[in-house]
Amino acid sequence: MILIDGKKIAQDIRNELKMDIQKLKDEGKNVPGLVAILVGDDPASKIYVKSKGKACDEIGMRSKTEEIPASISEEELLNLIESYNNNTDYHGILVQLPLPEHIREDKVIEAISPRKDVDGFHPISVGKLVIGKDTFRSCTPAGIQELLIRYDIDTKGKHIVVLGRSNIVGKPIANIMLQKKEHANSIVTICHSAAPDVSYYTKQADILIAAMGVPEFVKSDMVKEGVVVIDVGINRVEDKSKPKGYRLVGDVAFEEVMQKASYITPVPGGVGPMTIAMLLKNTYEGYIKYGE
Repeated sequence: MILIDGKKIAQDIRNELKMDIQKLKDEGKNVPGLVAILVGDDPASKIYVKSKGKACDEIGMRSKTEEIPASISEEELLNLIESYNNNTDYHGILVQLPLPEHIREDKVIEAISPRKDVDGFHPISVGKLVIGKDTFRSCTPAGIQELLIRYDIDTKGKHIVVLGRSNIVGKPIANIMLQKKEHANSIVTICHSAAPDVSYYTKQADILIAAMGVPEFVKSDMVKEGVVVIDVGINRVEDKSKPKGYRLVGDVAFEEVMQKASYITPVPGGVGPMTIAMLLKNTYEGYIKYGE
């Protein structure tokens, strides 16, 4: 069994980007820029946005965080996004979700220029992904594929079973992996709560991607010997023995499933660190394609 070290791969990607950006600086060129727009004071969102800013600083990328009160009107927020659509110093715009109830998420996502949609949520980005055109891809699914690539895990003709159908992970990773392209070209099944017996599908998986948000849902009797397991779930479960009173677990019962797996991601330290790394990579690629 090989443990897939997402922390290491994410650091490798950041190191590669740091070198690319240093080269731009040495040539006297502008550097890629990422702006994060944080509406309100959700504590988890604040931590996440702060870590994105630190990651940008580490690799020499320009970064800015717009902290906006929750009382902002939808129109004011859309105007702010439009100002960054036209700002040539920033090649990626990220609006941290969730948003206050009076602001329509769809409207905000659609306001971001597809050329700066580094989260890969714009309908144009999603549509291009589905039909196999080059586009920004959601960061977590892109990170999953990157892990498979860097661990040299063959995906051609392999049966990938995805647990979960969210717009952030389930649907995009399914669309990425079924494309007739290198490092994809898989047979993909998407499973969700309507399946009468999920294990019927999970037992067939060569590669299982769990993104349901149910703690330790996948047990060892639900997978076959030699399966590759990518666990996207991050769940808090009560644990009085821990200083914080809880521990983090994935959607997979790690200790028992690892006995059967050929490769498996831990939680934490597996898929999680890849999300910010791919956000930085998307911003750099947006700069190369549309910016400078």
